[in-house]
Amino acid sequence: MLSADEIRARKGGDRLAMLTAYDYPTAVALDRCGLDLVLVGDSLGEVELGLASTKEVTLEMMAHHIGAVRRGLADTHLVGDMPLGSDDPAETAVASARALAAAGADSVKLEGPKIDSVRAIIADGIPVMGHVGLLPQTAVDYRRQGTTPEDADRIVREAEQLEAAGCYSIVIEAVVPEVAERVSAACRVPTIGIAAGMATDGQVLVSTDLIGQLPEQPPFVTPQADVHGVVVTAAKAYVAAVRGAG
Repeated sequence: MLSADEIRARKGGDRLAMLTAYDYPTAVALDRCGLDLVLVGDSLGEVELGLASTKEVTLEMMAHHIGAVRRGLADTHLVGDMPLGSDDPAETAVASARALAAAGADSVKLEGPKIDSVRAIIADGIPVMGHVGLLPQTAVDYRRQGTTPEDADRIVREAEQLEAAGCYSIVIEAVVPEVAERVSAACRVPTIGIAAGMATDGQVLVSTDLIGQLPEQPPFVTPQADVHGVVVTAAKAYVAAVRGAG
């Protein structure tokens, strides 16, 4: 299992591969795939719990799912998302990070430039992954980020601030590829992109989208399987078998 320091050292080396997981069976499968990191993202609110957005996810929900994933992982670094309201002010952030670490997270991820919280959590001994660009917890809409010079400069500046605060890596979400490339060049820690082009040090994807577990996936995803279709087919066959045996 890679440590946060080992992940940090991958800057300029082999690209990092990260997927999300929210449950024990998925974690068991992903632990056999050679991934560098598994993220229990607050995206679980939408793709696992059927909630309207990540804004409804609580710390208790995150800890519950982190525990399930931890029990399925033996060889993969586990990152736990800090949900809305759990990472500010710094005292709250430290208590929340401790709760996720106790549940099994090897590190935590914070959205946005909450520098005081990042520093406090790291000082408490828990590694932190940063997150710039689109921030689903506070976004009003889900448009691509970095489309103006001012916005691009802000994203680069925030990434630099997170690196200076001690983050071992930084997620770049839904950012214009050219801006993601600027961030990657400006930072001495690995960048991990999602919907931000390929000029980053790694990529992250929601596993639910990757395996086609729901009927529809985001437009930037090419599913590698149709798990939804497999489940429907298997369940229909079961229903037919049960009714046919009567």
